[in-house]
Parts: sequence; structure tokens; C-alpha cells
Amino acid sequence: MQILVTSASGANGNGYGSLLSFDLDGTARGTFSADPRITDPRGLSVSADRKLLYVNSGSDRILALDATGEVVRDTGPIPGLNAGGGSLAPEGRYLVGLRSARTIAAFAADLSGAPQRILPVDIVPFPRGFASAEDGTVYLASGIGPNGEGENTIAVFDAYGTPLASRFIADDAVSPLDLTIAPNGNIVVSSEFPFRAPHATTSIREYDYATGKLVRVFTPPSGIAFDQPRGLRFSPDGHLYCVARDSVLAFDFDDGRFLDSVVRMPRLNGQAVIFFPLLAD
Repeated sequence: MQILVTSASGANGNGYGSLLSFDLDGTARGTFSADPRITDPRGLSVSADRKLLYVNSGSDRILALDATGEVVRDTGPIPGLNAGGGSLAPEGRYLVGLRSARTIAAFAADLSGAPQRILPVDIVPFPRGFASAEDGTVYLASGIGPNGEGENTIAVFDAYGTPLASRFIADDAVSPLDLTIAPNGNIVVSSEFPFRAPHATTSIREYDYATGKLVRVFTPPSGIAFDQPRGLRFSPDGHLYCVARDSVLAFDFDDGRFLDSVVRMPRLNGQAVIFFPLLAD
């Protein structure tokens, strides 16, 4: 098993602009794939059989890679796509956050055909990560955009796109940057509040899936760098990982303990993190 991280580039983070691989102990393995179609990558997701890695490329296309890093599926360029996060829905479609259109679209698992919007355009001021529960319920983090537009909450929709709650949480200390669903069904978000403030408070926050009530706050000990948190994922052993600027942090989700800054890399500017089998696994 390896840890994969997308690193932003240029105006979006001055990072490496590539898909990076690390051993579970944080040792850098280098670029997972050198395919030129992967530029300024964002969202990541792994197929249910763990054979395919879906990557949202800044070149306005979605790619699927095998364990060797070879591209095996490609939507081709989709003008104006501007994809953010990505997540496989329980029924198998690949869901993608569209930052310019302020919505979520679905692709067939084989990436054939045109994307289908599952929510209306401009459904939130600025989408900041989402996840689909086993019953099809979609939780969409509504955060602050680069130009200061937006809000700080979570919107909820049923499997048919019908709004269930426009403000699922009431938390005066959150500005969500990514969202995932925990093994216990609760909603977990990474937060930088106020967004882009010089001395923003960074944290990971867990909310009850039924009520939206704040359950816990995860933070590392004083002295551990945790700047610009972004992508969240659970490891196969149930630990919670968050990629941030220059690092990937791990927490024991059961008891809330900080475990380690697993990855330390200057200019990482991570956007998404995920676990993918090594070729020899």
C-alpha cells in the first residue's frame, strides 16, 4: 500500500503540480505517474476493487490509472470542466465537484459519455468537497472561494438531488475545505477559519450524520505544523489522514489521538490524499 497525494502548482499553490507517491512511513517514492495529461491535479478516488485510481487533472479532464501509473481511461479535454474533488458514488459512478459551475457532475465508471449534473448549477456559492453515503445522500461542503465569496456550512441532498438541508451544521468556527464520511457514518471536514486569514485556526471537525451537531475536533499538539489543511481520507486500518501544506497528518479516529506527521515535504501543497495498492501488493 502507498499514500498518494496531489500537489497543486502555479497560482494554485506553487507546489509540484503532480501526483506524488509515498510509503506508509512517509518515505517519498517520487511521481506516481509522469503522464503529461496529469497537470495541477486535484481530486482522487479509488475504485471499489482497488484496481483503478481516478484523478481530476487541471487540464480539464478525468483520468483513470492502473497500479503501474498508466492511464487506462480518459475523458479527453472537457472545456471549462475545472474539476475539484472526486468521489465514487455507492452505485459506481464517479462524482466530480465543478468549481466554476458550483455543482457536482457524474461520470460513468468507464469515463465514457458526457458528464451529467446531479445538482443544479450554482447550488452553493463555492463547493469545497463532498461525499455520497451508502443510501445516496450527498453531503456538500459549502466554503469560501478564492475571491472571498461563499459561506461556511454543509448542504445535504437525497439520492435524487432534492435538497434536505441548506445549512446542515451551525458552527461558528468552521470554514470547510474538504469533506468525507467516517466509518461510523458521521461527517468529517477539514477547516481553516477564517479562510486565508494570517492566523487562521486549523482543525478537523466531526459532525453527527443525523443532527449536524459538532461531535469532536481533531488538532495536532502545539508545535506540529498544520497549515492549509485540504484533502481527507481514511486508511485501510481506519486512521484519519489529512493533507496540508508541507505535510500529511494522521489521527487515530477511534480515540482522537494525533499519531504523526507521516509525510513532511516542503512545497507539498497537497490537495487530495488516498491509499492505493502497490504493484507488488
